[in-house]
Amino acid sequence: MTYKAIIFDMDGVLVDTEHFYYQRRENFLRDFYQLNLDHLPPKFFIGGNMKNTWQAVLGDNYHKYDIAKLSDEYLAYKEQHPLPYQELLFKAIPSTLQKLSKAYPLALASSSSQKDIKRCLKVNQLSQYFKYQLSGDDFKESKPNPEIYLKAAQLLQVQPEECLVIEDSEKGIAAGKSAGMIVFAIKDYHYGLDQTAADQLIDSTDEIFRLI
Repeated sequence: MTYKAIIFDMDGVLVDTEHFYYQRRENFLRDFYQLNLDHLPPKFFIGGNMKNTWQAVLGDNYHKYDIAKLSDEYLAYKEQHPLPYQELLFKAIPSTLQKLSKAYPLALASSSSQKDIKRCLKVNQLSQYFKYQLSGDDFKESKPNPEIYLKAAQLLQVQPEECLVIEDSEKGIAAGKSAGMIVFAIKDYHYGLDQTAADQLIDSTDEIFRLI
């Protein structure tokens, strides 16, 4: 297979953030609303966008809450408790991106907010490697909807089948495959993710060179 572009997810691929996301979300709900997440496993949130998950979090009580107010409060809480992206960067990422960007145009397609994406890339000095940085906030539906990946391919001026996607989550893998792309997934050893839909499982992004 000859690829013409590579599209990366961010969380779980560039940075090991999932545990921190879950803990921050849990702390917010407990401290502000006396709620817990015991009914939802961590993997439920992986690869998604919080704007699409409030109903699952709140369950039958969803209609009792002002969701706009809840979302705004959570956004403010996130700003007060930013993730230590520099500490969470996977070791192989800088060299991987440096090498790949010399041979392929790269894009980032993440369900995270544009502000978090820019923050992560800036502190880790990775912005220069990506021609485009797409956020789930820019689309009506988050992954597993393939729209974000189709838009990335359009911006990169390549056909979807010419793109390689680097993912980790069930939602992200499904989005890439629905877009008609080849998907490599970083192996999950912690959350029980079903990654069987991926075309290839890898332990680290530095394996990409051997496989393409």
